[in-house]
Amino acid sequence: MKTIQKKTGTFFLSVMLICMLLPVRADAGFAIPGVCQVQTDTGVSGTVKTLDYSYEDNAYFSLRDMAMLLKDTEKAFSLEVTKNTVSLNPGSVYAPVGVENVPWEEAENPDISLRRNEFLINEEKASYYTLITALPSGDYDCFMMAADLAMILDMEISVSAGDYMEIHTKEPFYVSPAALEEAGYFYGVNSVLAGDATTGEIYYEYQSDVPYPIASTSKLMTCLLTMDAIAAGELAPDEQVTISEAAEALAGSGDGVVPLKAGEQITVRELLVGALLPSSNECALCLAEAIEGSEEAFVWRMNEKAQELGLSQAVFFNCNGLPVYTQDMIPAKLQNSMSAGDMFRLVSYLLKVYPQITDITSMKEATLESLDLEVKNTNPLLHNLPEVTGLKTGTTNRAGACLVTSLTGDDGVMEHDLVVIVLGTEDSVERGRVSGLLARYVLYAFDGGAEETAPGTEEEASGTGEGAWGNFPVNAEAAVERILRTARKR
Repeated sequence: MKTIQKKTGTFFLSVMLICMLLPVRADAGFAIPGVCQVQTDTGVSGTVKTLDYSYEDNAYFSLRDMAMLLKDTEKAFSLEVTKNTVSLNPGSVYAPVGVENVPWEEAENPDISLRRNEFLINEEKASYYTLITALPSGDYDCFMMAADLAMILDMEISVSAGDYMEIHTKEPFYVSPAALEEAGYFYGVNSVLAGDATTGEIYYEYQSDVPYPIASTSKLMTCLLTMDAIAAGELAPDEQVTISEAAEALAGSGDGVVPLKAGEQITVRELLVGALLPSSNECALCLAEAIEGSEEAFVWRMNEKAQELGLSQAVFFNCNGLPVYTQDMIPAKLQNSMSAGDMFRLVSYLLKVYPQITDITSMKEATLESLDLEVKNTNPLLHNLPEVTGLKTGTTNRAGACLVTSLTGDDGVMEHDLVVIVLGTEDSVERGRVSGLLARYVLYAFDGGAEETAPGTEEEASGTGEGAWGNFPVNAEAAVERILRTARKR
């Protein structure tokens, strides 16, 4: 406990306060240039350029400056930056271009955009939001959040007041969600939950008992009912489904994702791929109609299944998570909703009964043969962590940006499905970063590194009190493993 609290006081309690708390809007329209003094544990120090993007203290740090400071340490990396591409190779030698570790030459704010530039790590695609800017020398530099770089290089960084940073190359990356909560990091998030779906153990939860809109993560229930229908013999994966006029109309609307045409046919498996990877609303509608004949009947079945699984705070109005308007004179805008706790129960059941679903959700891209169309997975963490196996993104104005992530953990006896649920972040940038932090935490906690999950009692921390889900472990083997792991922790 004391070790965790000590580490908390260095990296994340400080970095998050500087880099990622809800910021105060600055007068600048784009990026505010600045500098930060950096000291490494090897004795090397220097100046690193920063860009506060859109908001004061929303700091991104120069990768070229960082590479120069770390070039003779265990965390050295080479770097190549073009107008739209970044290639970072940990363990390689950085070749300076002569612009490193010097202050900005111009006082005016760079007019650049934060975006998902092509980012390669050891030639493998990763998914991070970065700023690429042209320097007066003609070279390009890339600016990245300190926490993202710390995760990539697996090292600890601490930032203190006065724009001063310390890099601890010999300390591994660590995150304490309880410390982040105390620092206010989750104020901009509706709810989060991290746990082991195989045993039901919860490692950390924040507002997990409050229902919130869930956007396209609703499609996990649609896919569960589709798998139920396949198991019951009502459908077959290779069965052809005829596209309805309603599905074509949805495909042609502003919420359309996959171009479907009424009267054409597509297989059930392709509809599952379309619903789960690019988050096709029309593919989810096709599945609903194939199973129950109409979306209205399918929604009734969704809510019935929710009650069957004990999802007491779940309510569904459609099969895909889009907003639904009532037909009143002054229409109400309804959205599917549930708590993070309910989502954990749903996902735990889905992964237990139909583990093959991750054969789809783990794909970074796929081809819908019936349409001769290539689709890409919207889950950014598939590119950043090899343990990630899915599951689903979701976004609406009311729900914010949501992500349900599944990961595989192996304790040497059996594989476990680990789950991170993040509901209601401000945008896809924060969704990816919050999920990435908690994904690394859940892997660390699974390996026995977590002695506390959130402010609370020891029973909550061990997963044996009222905070644990009473209907888990799901089998005797999992129960024995849970007892052994609890004993190892103590």
